[in-house]
Amino acid sequence: MASRYAQWMYDWEHRLTSVDNNRVVRPLEWGVEWARDWPHRNGWRPGQIPDDPEKFFVEWNRRIVADSDTFYAYDRPDDYRLEHREVQVFSTREVLDLKLEAKVKGRSADFLRFTSPVRTPHPENDLANARWFPARGRRAVILLPHWNSDAVAYVSLCRVLNLLGIAVLRLSMPYHDIRMPAEIQRADYAVSANIGRTLHAVRQGVVDVRCCLDWLEQQGYSQLGIVGTSLGSCYAFIAAAHDSRIRVAAFNHASTYVADVVWRGQSTRHIRKALEADIDLERLRRMWLAVSPMSYFDRFSRWPRKSLIIYAKYDLTFLPDLSRQVVDEFERRQLDHKIVVLPCGHYTMGEPPYKYMDGWQLASFLRTAFEN
Repeated sequence: MASRYAQWMYDWEHRLTSVDNNRVVRPLEWGVEWARDWPHRNGWRPGQIPDDPEKFFVEWNRRIVADSDTFYAYDRPDDYRLEHREVQVFSTREVLDLKLEAKVKGRSADFLRFTSPVRTPHPENDLANARWFPARGRRAVILLPHWNSDAVAYVSLCRVLNLLGIAVLRLSMPYHDIRMPAEIQRADYAVSANIGRTLHAVRQGVVDVRCCLDWLEQQGYSQLGIVGTSLGSCYAFIAAAHDSRIRVAAFNHASTYVADVVWRGQSTRHIRKALEADIDLERLRRMWLAVSPMSYFDRFSRWPRKSLIIYAKYDLTFLPDLSRQVVDEFERRQLDHKIVVLPCGHYTMGEPPYKYMDGWQLASFLRTAFEN
């Protein structure tokens, strides 16, 4: 029965993955120009193209990891504002879900807007966006959705957390929903075959999280946490590793290295296809070391916090063996954590009944984690 269930789950995962048929295979680009404003330049001039881009990125990643507090540092924005506007879906699918579009039509909400301290060539991406779900009290979390999520995913979870007295800022990650440049249909620029841009996108996402923490403190929230799903869990872990204010963290899907997910995951096969003619996994891992959670367990361990790690037994995107390596590291370091393994896959975690199991685990953890 177990193997029949597994095959049924894998078949379901394949069907859900195939719904998104607008993935684009973009060619390998080194993206050295994205590094022009990073710290740790170490003699490289802005705009200078090295003779060996791979060696350039490997060395720069080494320096970043050695002093990541500088790489993920930022200047606090001075233009925070709440914007009341109509709710939009911003679907990344080629065929829109008309029922979902109709469901949100005419609804409005408050959104926190500010200029991201990390800039890109895309003005719409540099205006950070976070839907605001206020609650009385001092507890608040930043919620980071999955890669290519639309703008209304996780709204039900936000409302459940409100009922528990927890305020939520649902942050749009770089290149997602309202931040997406007009020339793309999906959030391809967040993770892609462009080495430098992928590094830059993670840096921007982590810095935007820290800016949201600043705003929450200004509103009087002193007990702060974070919830991240899939790519959002990567951003959440790195943010927690570099900001002592995050005392509660929930990682909904967890993995070790960005390169391993791209190389082995089902939903990133189009990126691997663009890379594998010129780069292998080990080399890619070294070039994306600075944006991988596994690089920062020492920094994550600096401050006490409660953590929840949820992963899926039949995940074809964040493979279970990668998630178990994360769990092993939490256990080896004797960090305060809870492990939940759900009997589903990556995409099926967003489907009934598994999304209700997942939501219950997240909500029950956050309800009690703040109490201590």
